Amino acid sequence: MNIRYQQIEGRSLGFYALVAGLGVLILTALGSVYFMEHHGHYVTGMNNRIVWGIPHVFALFLIIAASGALNVASIASVFQNKLYKPLSRLSGLVSLALLAGGLMVLVLDLGRPDRLIVAMTEYNFKSIFAWNIILYNGFFVIVAVYLWMMFERRMNKFSRKIGIAAFIWRLVLTTGTGSIFGLLVARHTYDAMIMAPKFIVMSFSFGLAFFILILIASYKWGDRPLGDVILNRLRNLLGVFVAAVLYFVIVFHIGNIYLAENNNVEMILFANGSIYTNLFWYGQIILGSIVPLILIYHPAVKGNRSVLGLASILVIIGGIVQMYVLIVGGQAYPLEMFPGKEILEGYGDIVVYTPSFPEIALGVGGLALALVVVTLLVKFLPFLPESLADKVADPHHKI
Repeated sequence: MNIRYQQIEGRSLGFYALVAGLGVLILTALGSVYFMEHHGHYVTGMNNRIVWGIPHVFALFLIIAASGALNVASIASVFQNKLYKPLSRLSGLVSLALLAGGLMVLVLDLGRPDRLIVAMTEYNFKSIFAWNIILYNGFFVIVAVYLWMMFERRMNKFSRKIGIAAFIWRLVLTTGTGSIFGLLVARHTYDAMIMAPKFIVMSFSFGLAFFILILIASYKWGDRPLGDVILNRLRNLLGVFVAAVLYFVIVFHIGNIYLAENNNVEMILFANGSIYTNLFWYGQIILGSIVPLILIYHPAVKGNRSVLGLASILVIIGGIVQMYVLIVGGQAYPLEMFPGKEILEGYGDIVVYTPSFPEIALGVGGLALALVVVTLLVKFLPFLPESLADKVADPHHKI
């Protein structure tokens, strides 16, 4: 394939308005961090029961989406699918940008960001959190080298080898993130190693949804040709990943219902009409899974790009809701402090968590950082092919 890469011009009023808007969101996030650090975390909605709030929801969502966004490049290099090869540079960029946004939120939500120096210099290799710091930093390095080999023509011959390394590394990274919850035996809502493969499949779905939206927007706003062949492949791939996530969710909760020790967790969180129940059924299952599958596979709208964009947006919204139900809902269910005993009041109740504006602003700021990184780098570096028309992208295309 004779693919030529070119930067976008980025001189229109709309481009500068987009960058300015994202910049305002990032500055608001930084101001929120200062406000929370100056006054203390009592100004947030968190408490001694809910210690991971909405910032952690956004942070982990962006981190696992970063792993999945690299999937397009992996298909091209590891599995030698030539149709995806022109998208590899953008795939690597979106992956690094999402990881940067997620880590920004994660670090600034620590309460003492300066303590990160301790985490980086003194390792407890029995802690999954310590391992994740190594995995995140390693992911940055490997994907950066991967991008360099794709940009440098004389290094192209090594891109498949580093692509395989990046593919394995991101699977380990997402496994480590899922294991944070799968190894928390004190929480009945977690404590299942199915969390590891579940997080891997979630990363495929969330990351691809981000990639599709950025791809469509870049070519529409940049007035560049984007054929149906690539979009149809991505559409079908997204449908498979969304269905796979739904499958893992069903298996996870059926398993909890089957196990007597976790049966009460399922009934209280997902059948008692609480905020977590509504978010699970209406946000995660219906809006984030079933409706996107209908939009992707229904014959009446199957070739509509706007519908594909809407489906991708719903997958992202559903993913954020899913992480909220998992992280916050998992903490809302009371710990079993005294096995065999019943706590009559107080600590035995389900906690309702109300996020504060600074928390929400910090989470949205991480998302804005990821988007502004992509927006600026496609302007200054040739990440995007000049054309992805069917006759260019597909060597077997017939006019």
